[in-house]
Amino acid sequence: MHIAVIGTGYVGLVTGACFAEFGVDVTCVDVDESKINALNNGKIPIYEPGLGKIVEKNADAGRLRFTTDIKSAVEEALVVFLAVGTPPLPDGSPDMTYYQQAAKDVAEAMNGYKVLVTKSTVPVGTGKWLSEFVAEHQKQPGDFGVASNPEFLREGAAIEDFMRPDRVVIGSNEEKAIDVMKDLYRPLYLIETPIVITSLEAAELIKYAANAFLATKITFINEMANLCDAIGCDVHEVARGMGMDKRIGNKFLHPGPGYGGSCFPKDTRALTSVADKYDVETLIVDAVVDANERQRQAMIPKIEKLVGDLDGKRIGVLGLSFKPETDDMRESPATDIIKEVVSRGATVKAYDPVAMEEAKRDLPDIEYATDEYDAIEGADALLIVTEWNQFRALDLNRVKSLLKTPKVADLRNIYEPSDMIEMGFEYVGVGR
Repeated sequence: MHIAVIGTGYVGLVTGACFAEFGVDVTCVDVDESKINALNNGKIPIYEPGLGKIVEKNADAGRLRFTTDIKSAVEEALVVFLAVGTPPLPDGSPDMTYYQQAAKDVAEAMNGYKVLVTKSTVPVGTGKWLSEFVAEHQKQPGDFGVASNPEFLREGAAIEDFMRPDRVVIGSNEEKAIDVMKDLYRPLYLIETPIVITSLEAAELIKYAANAFLATKITFINEMANLCDAIGCDVHEVARGMGMDKRIGNKFLHPGPGYGGSCFPKDTRALTSVADKYDVETLIVDAVVDANERQRQAMIPKIEKLVGDLDGKRIGVLGLSFKPETDDMRESPATDIIKEVVSRGATVKAYDPVAMEEAKRDLPDIEYATDEYDAIEGADALLIVTEWNQFRALDLNRVKSLLKTPKVADLRNIYEPSDMIEMGFEYVGVGR
């Protein structure tokens, strides 16, 4: 089987590379000629562990190709994935400009039966729109199928998530399209991956609903952490006791400065936008969006409690990306926190293993360190914002000697308060 993947962003590139790893012939398409040239020269435009090796292996084997020629890619393919960006508009709804252009280009290039599959996160009803739109814009009218196949890839673990998913969701109202998609995912039958067949609309809503629910869990434990701070108990004990209940589970019960990234912020806002369109209230999701924005600001009093007036202080920051194992700075809590600290008169020197080049776009006026200890040296306090593994085992004696004053604001709770206090640090966490 030959497939085409339109869009070589995070989702498109991972999807194309992993299907090629399954033995499928894949052509990835993008309008950005410089990106395609880079990929053809073995340069990966995003940071994702393991992705470079899979791209190189399958490109060398001839199963994975990159081009700007959408016409030839579509003509050759049986399945065409639409994996272009749908960034948020000011009202929270997704910007469908790129998606609509891709759909038009695909429709005009079709030369026989194709299954058109939406990978992009799109509003409910997009599949129905796509079916009507393509029928109107085909240069050679013919039969085609439409499906929704939402992605559930965690940045930093995307390869494993694709190769060993919890489930694969296929939404379509056409048996032929469903059969083609089931055949495409046949390699996953060997590990007994559940294949969930739904309507188009249900599949489109599943992605939004799943991310909104996970965002709710994060926001809930953050609120419990704030309550623990006021009461004087440890949120980790609370989370552990909650998570042992199988109805709740222990995932996504890790407090911090709020969720970020390309999915949770965008998808929660988009879900409320969809609900508004249908005149349905989403009070819980609305509250999650508001609470997450407040959580970032709630970190500032913690820092001020530790260091006092921020004016004239020097803060060493570890971690800039919204989570470890990615260079993604989209909606990163670090951006808002650092901007607020700087606005109050502090200077910042930051270090992140992979995200500093990306960070410079939003944070051009702070200093960037060569390593974690360079960021710490001479600072009035250390601020840990992203829980990269290499920050979990810092030489604390060295950290103490490099800091002007031994103060640590650990916004990811990667150190034990009692251990830090015993070593002579002034320490604050979240809910500890």
